[in-house]
Amino acid sequence: MNEMTHRQVGTVHFAKTGSSIYPMIVGIFVAVLLISNIGATKLIEFGPNVSIGGFPISPIITDGGAFLFPLAYIIGDILSEVYGFKAARRAILLGFVMLVLAALTFLAVQYAPPADGYEHQDAFEAVLGFVPRIVIASIAGYLVGQMLNAYVLVKIKQRTQEKALWARLIGSTAVGELADTVVFCTIAFYGVITGPEFLNYVIYGYLYKTLLEVVLLPVTYPVIGWVKRREPSYALSA
Repeated sequence: MNEMTHRQVGTVHFAKTGSSIYPMIVGIFVAVLLISNIGATKLIEFGPNVSIGGFPISPIITDGGAFLFPLAYIIGDILSEVYGFKAARRAILLGFVMLVLAALTFLAVQYAPPADGYEHQDAFEAVLGFVPRIVIASIAGYLVGQMLNAYVLVKIKQRTQEKALWARLIGSTAVGELADTVVFCTIAFYGVITGPEFLNYVIYGYLYKTLLEVVLLPVTYPVIGWVKRREPSYALSA
């Protein structure tokens, strides 16, 4: 099937992965994952903790990964939409391997004896010395969320073909981000954050990441179109 000019699943078309564009997108995807997971080690709080008319308004609690990680789902959407589930899965598994490699590297550096003139061992451990549950949470959430995102997008595409791209992008992200957020937050921070604060963290994190997909649709649409037009093996449906 790889030798065909284009691949088809019923009437759904996907490009081959042998072009120079695919590895470039995968490289960006993996870089976004690595940067986001380092940023996710910091919890962030926005807004006041006040009561208005007896109704408490809690600050928004999220983590540093919220700045960049939603882009991983947008890039995952591009991979799934243009190249199909198998190609997206390949990129997801490569990202998984790189996340594990990064975690093991930071762990090794953390436990390596610091030089006499190095005064930032505690700071290094605080930022990059991932505790085991953070690593497990990140990897588990990533695998579950990204796989579901790719699978749902391709399944919707099999029904809609080249129509209703917005439904594929939003629908797949809504499912993938929900799984990712619940798995990551539960494994990483449940017990550290409890009760209403934990629900705040999960709900606001999920809504933010999903709504960002909607806000960025005007950017995602032309990017997907650009990639499709420059992939000779991509055949548009009639």
